Amino acid sequence: MSNAGHGADLQVGDAKEVGERIQRLRNARKLTQRQLAEPKYTAAYVSTLEAGKARASETALRYFAEKLDTTYEQLASGVPATLRTELREGLAEAGRLMDAGEETGPLLTALIARARRHGVADLESELRVALGNGLVRRGALAEAQEEFERAQRLLADAPLPERVRAVRGLATVHQLRGDVRYACYLLEKTIDELNAEGLPDPAALLLLYATVITPYMDLGAYERAAKAASLALGLAPSVPDPVAVAGLHRSVARTLAARGRYAEAETHLVKAEELYQRREIRTELAQCHWMRGYLHTQHGRLAEAEDELRTAREMLRAVGAEFYAVQVEVELADVRRRRGRPAEAEEVLRGLLAGLGPGNGAVHAAAAHRLLGLIHEERGEDAAAEAHYRAAIPLQEEAEVTGDLADTARLLGDLLHRHGRTEEAVVVYRRGLTRLARPGTTTLGPPLPDRA
Repeated sequence: MSNAGHGADLQVGDAKEVGERIQRLRNARKLTQRQLAEPKYTAAYVSTLEAGKARASETALRYFAEKLDTTYEQLASGVPATLRTELREGLAEAGRLMDAGEETGPLLTALIARARRHGVADLESELRVALGNGLVRRGALAEAQEEFERAQRLLADAPLPERVRAVRGLATVHQLRGDVRYACYLLEKTIDELNAEGLPDPAALLLLYATVITPYMDLGAYERAAKAASLALGLAPSVPDPVAVAGLHRSVARTLAARGRYAEAETHLVKAEELYQRREIRTELAQCHWMRGYLHTQHGRLAEAEDELRTAREMLRAVGAEFYAVQVEVELADVRRRRGRPAEAEEVLRGLLAGLGPGNGAVHAAAAHRLLGLIHEERGEDAAAEAHYRAAIPLQEEAEVTGDLADTARLLGDLLHRHGRTEEAVVVYRRGLTRLARPGTTTLGPPLPDRA
């Protein structure tokens, strides 16, 4: 059974099964065939249906469902009338447990099994997206990818807006694994398809635009990130979900910070924080502290940056989002180095690299190597610095984070040049600049459509 719950798209069971359900529910409510049938139908028609000799129309089933105090879905497919409510309540409970740092895998797995047993594809997909999000928080990216792909397949024939959360999850996994360009491709492709439909869903588009900002920033495609932010902000008044709008404000803050517009970035961050506090969503509040730490770092307020990043790290660990906490730790190490505590930063970074690398936080692994290179170079340990810069570059090339790659290549090239290794330095400079194209033109192909 596919697409259970999509109204007229629901696949109705065979006539015999439907007839048996009508008869069972009629007897349970002590109704005669005439009482069930009138005034719209005849007792003979009900008798024919219950015997499985005819297939009821959707109109007839909806009429009988109302008189039997049940749902069209239960009569048509056998799905219990309370199943959807119970599954949604379970999903909400899983969300509360996840934000409290509790394990949600067993609960979600049980709910998925129940949805699958009754053929409720849309809710099974939604539950698998929730399970995938939990796996991402723990850093189980391969398992998360499987869940998002299953969620997509379940809704292969459903309208595109219903598949957006699964696409978003899959793009996030690819971004975190280091395949940033493919993450952008998935999101851009879905945005184009939604816009091509003529009357796109504002909530679905806002979610996609807000999500694509981060991989754009990782790629150094700042113009595209700003364009996506502008389009999403234009959609925000039409989107009733405050959590989605809050996530947008947090992403917009990052684009503004990258352009040095710190006051405006802080304004958007405050808006996001207020919405999350109202909903008591601790994971997203932690992300706001993380973003504020980033803002302070960019603005040179290192003491405040360290405080915010520490708070974000501890909050993320408290809710079980260890993979995100590790990413915050890399940024915290940079602040410690800048504040004159390189030994402390080095110790943390070496520990983090044990769990980061290709396919699992490649961008942050490269950042850790780059920071270790800076620490060694500042100590005059040029051989060790060179080794770390060289370790960072292939990770950045694979992830295609061109801005970071150009910066690391510059650092390594300057180091080689100081040692008289000019030809090697030129090769490294060229390696860093080759992929650095103007964001929004050749880097990512045609620009995003200016449609909302």
